[in-house]
Amino acid sequence: MSHIFLIKTALYFLAWLPLPVLHGLGACLGWCLWMTPTRPKKIAAANIALCWPELTAAQQHALTRKSLAETGKTLFETGALWLRPGKQTLRLIKQVNGSEIVEQALAKGRGVILATPHLGAWEGAGLYCADRFDLSCLYRPPRKTGMEQFINTARSRLGGRYIAANAQGTRLLYKTLRQGRVIAMLPDQEPNAGAGLFAPFFCTPAYSMVLLARMATRDITPVIFVWCERLPWGRGYHLHFREMPDITNATSIQAAVNATNSAIEYCVRQCPGQYQWTYRRFRTRPEGEKQLY
Repeated sequence: MSHIFLIKTALYFLAWLPLPVLHGLGACLGWCLWMTPTRPKKIAAANIALCWPELTAAQQHALTRKSLAETGKTLFETGALWLRPGKQTLRLIKQVNGSEIVEQALAKGRGVILATPHLGAWEGAGLYCADRFDLSCLYRPPRKTGMEQFINTARSRLGGRYIAANAQGTRLLYKTLRQGRVIAMLPDQEPNAGAGLFAPFFCTPAYSMVLLARMATRDITPVIFVWCERLPWGRGYHLHFREMPDITNATSIQAAVNATNSAIEYCVRQCPGQYQWTYRRFRTRPEGEKQLY
């Protein structure tokens, strides 16, 4: 029996469990990750120690434990966010703040860049925006190639186009913006070698994407950050929209990349335990610096 079949079967089963149960199971998984010397725990602890030096050791440990619980919730909620009927899934979003700023920008005939960090339930944010706006979203194909069509079908069931992150996809995104439409991307993934710049993230140099910065500054395109905060005890989600004009108004690509990372940091500080600290965000180091993981 293939791994792909098992993954899909598990997702279909989990899709129909109540959200409080899913988040409870996720928290249990996080507790197991915390109690054993796992790779996710090691990475999260290293990132948090680096990014939150002002916290005491006990506070860093508590944030690491919280982040692992949220990582577990991310895994267990995926089936619900991907496979339930789209409108039913949207009912899990209990509150939305700031979506009118997207509509105001579109009313001026301008394209909009939505930036969705790996914070909270980013799959829920993507589904809401695909339903609400004429959305084209840049994505990085999954490592398991047998999952790509499955994932794209799940994400686009309420609309939206998902475009692979390659040269052709980038040209299509530029065209979409020129047509005054909405594009979306994850701004905190490490780019391929030669495709990024180092910029501060929580005061530490992080190899960062330049595509968003180039798009924003080229035609003065508004950048709006979106994050989907989990509510306690599986009560649903709170979706936030916030415009980040410092990116659009930057006078250089480096300044725009710096402003992008500053905007991501702002979002993370709103619910720090829900950021994906298990991601090796500082894997690539400036020349001469030692590896962190």
